[in-house]
Amino acid sequence: MNNRLQLAIVTGGASGLGLATAAKLVENNVRTIIIGRNEQNLIDVAGSLGELCSYKVFDLATLKDIPQLVSSITGEFGPIDILVNNAGINQKKPFTEVTDEDFQRIIQTNLTSVFVLSREVAKIMLKQKCGCIINISSMAAQYGIPYVIAYTASKTAIEGMTKAMAVELSPEGIRVNCVAPGFIATNMSAKALDNDPQRKQKVLSRTPMGKLGEPDDVAGAILYLVSDAAKYVTGVILPVDGGNSVGF
Repeated sequence: MNNRLQLAIVTGGASGLGLATAAKLVENNVRTIIIGRNEQNLIDVAGSLGELCSYKVFDLATLKDIPQLVSSITGEFGPIDILVNNAGINQKKPFTEVTDEDFQRIIQTNLTSVFVLSREVAKIMLKQKCGCIINISSMAAQYGIPYVIAYTASKTAIEGMTKAMAVELSPEGIRVNCVAPGFIATNMSAKALDNDPQRKQKVLSRTPMGKLGEPDDVAGAILYLVSDAAKYVTGVILPVDGGNSVGF
C-alpha cells in the first residue's frame, strides 16, 4: 500500500469559498490544484498556501478543452481523489431583461462545465474504484430569489445532477454530494448586500442564527463530506446556512 497524498481539484480556488476550501484541504495534507482564470490571483494563493498547492489557469467555459485539462493534471500529479466544483458566476437582472446569451453564459459556466469536468474526472475515479465529488449549490435552489433566474436554474439543476450522479457512481465507490451555502461573508456577497441594506436585513431576519456565515464554515462541511467520517454519505444536499433555508 503506498502512502501517496490525496489529490484534490478545486475550481474557482483563488477566492471566496474556493480559497477557503483549498486552504482547508492543504491544512489536512491534501495536495490541491486550484483552477481559475486570473493567473496572478492563482500565483498569489498557491504561494500563500505552500508546496501542497499548485494551480492551472483555465476558463471552464471552454468546454472542449476540459478533457485535456484533466489529462494534464493526472499526467503531472497522478490520480484525482477529490473534485470540488466550486466555480460559478452570477448576474442580477430582471427576468424579462435577461437575454438568451446571458442565460446560456451562466448555464455554460455553472452547469455544463460542472457536468463535463465531473464526467472526465469520474472516468479516472472509476478506474480507481474510489473518489469524492462535491458540487456547490445555493439558497437560490432552496427558494425563489428575484433577479437571478439563470443562476437559480443552474443551481437547481446542480442539485438534481448531484442525486443522479450519486445513484450512478456510488455503486462504483465514488461518493457525490452537494453543499448549499447560505449567505456567506465573501467579497462578492458583501458588495451585493452592503449596497442593498433592505436585502441584507431580509437575509439576516430569516436566518435563525442571525448572522452571515464565514467561508471556513463551508470549507469545513466540504472537508467532512470528502473525509472518512462521511464514508456512508452520498447524494445529500447539505445546507450550510445558519438555518436560513428553514427560517421564517
